[in-house]
Amino acid sequence: MTTTLTKPRLKVENWIAAGFRALISHGPEALKAEPLARDLGTTKGSFYWHFKDVPDFRFKMLSHWLEHAMVALQSAIDAGGTPTERLYRLADATTAESDDFGGAAAEPAIRAWAQSDPMVAKAVEEIDRRRLAYVERVLKDLDFTNPDFARIIYGAYIGMGTLSATDGRDNKDALSTLMAAILALQDA
Repeated sequence: MTTTLTKPRLKVENWIAAGFRALISHGPEALKAEPLARDLGTTKGSFYWHFKDVPDFRFKMLSHWLEHAMVALQSAIDAGGTPTERLYRLADATTAESDDFGGAAAEPAIRAWAQSDPMVAKAVEEIDRRRLAYVERVLKDLDFTNPDFARIIYGAYIGMGTLSATDGRDNKDALSTLMAAILALQDA
């Protein structure tokens, strides 16, 4: 008696996860049906079963990232707390992608992709605007009036995310140190 092993049917999430792996490893030029199908051990037909075309796939991949970024930010806002607690929560107000979808390397890869794709740039601008507004509100609640502090903190967050993606180190402690230094300025 011969048994045939069948592979589980791929879902949209499997393709999107493969897209993030490809984006992180090889850049946006790797977001094509054939290399993604090879990565998943399937055919291009499976890709086209799930997506109308490559632009549709890229749109859904980007939508996945943006949705997770918005949910993470809203969760941080909903958690409330003192202004100081909310300031320290900036790292939680960011995309908490699972390793299946690129983990900490996902956002720097998205940001790099945004340099060459207007649709991606628009999504990054939207999440940056919302996150920056979050930091500005928290700093206002702490009686900081200089708007440059919000840009400094958020810029440091973006830079530390990129650094983490390249060296694999967690920069939460470094970001906390920056927050403590800024808060110390308030008390000075």
